[in-house]
Amino acid sequence: MILPDAGREKRRRENERTGMSEFNDEYGSAMLLDAKLIARVTAALGVVDEHGTSGLRLVHDARRLWARAKHFLEMGLVPSSTIEMDAMELATYALQLPLRRAKTSASGKPAKSTLKERAEIASEMLVELAEDADVGLIDRTIRILDELPHRTPVLDEAKILADMVNLDDFGMIGLLNSAIYAGRIGEGLLQVAHGTEMRERYGYWDARLKDGFHFEPVRQIASQRLDSARKVAAELFAELHEDNAGGIF
Repeated sequence: MILPDAGREKRRRENERTGMSEFNDEYGSAMLLDAKLIARVTAALGVVDEHGTSGLRLVHDARRLWARAKHFLEMGLVPSSTIEMDAMELATYALQLPLRRAKTSASGKPAKSTLKERAEIASEMLVELAEDADVGLIDRTIRILDELPHRTPVLDEAKILADMVNLDDFGMIGLLNSAIYAGRIGEGLLQVAHGTEMRERYGYWDARLKDGFHFEPVRQIASQRLDSARKVAAELFAELHEDNAGGIF
């Protein structure tokens, strides 16, 4: 919630008195956590890969995903009175913490981590970053992360965050993320197009729509975004085929 100026000033003075701080961003988020914990999480998110590359990608992704999670709450998917916002937001940021070592496939190429692997790594890294932090907050956050990959999580926070993460694979965001990932591992447009074609051929998206979401309204959003991405993918295929004088596609 974006506070009015007077409210912000009052909160700032209270934070100075208590040693707490807000993790503000352009989406209106205000994560009220221990200042040392915020500094550690921010520093960790500022290193985007195992090679030590600096950048804002992970910070911005965390902020964007947290805005999405709050939007889901505003949709009334779960009773807001039951949600532990601080632990839920910290879990969102922890999910973006970078891997220390890139995961590789059997062929030796970099591979994407599963949601279960991401949640486990996030829990481990959060424990390391959370020295002197509120033990109760960290315990609640880790419980959310632990339940996140379950087929039927008990915690509403875990259900919201699971749908938050899974929606990122759909639509233009999913298509662009695929292109970014392909570029990071040395691939290009042909590989992105081929991967998209294979997913359609084997019914990957239909299966994801059926089993990938806890809330029907989010499933509907994913379906609408998938339709948009398919139109863009069709344009990509058309351009690649038009350029295909050498028969490489």
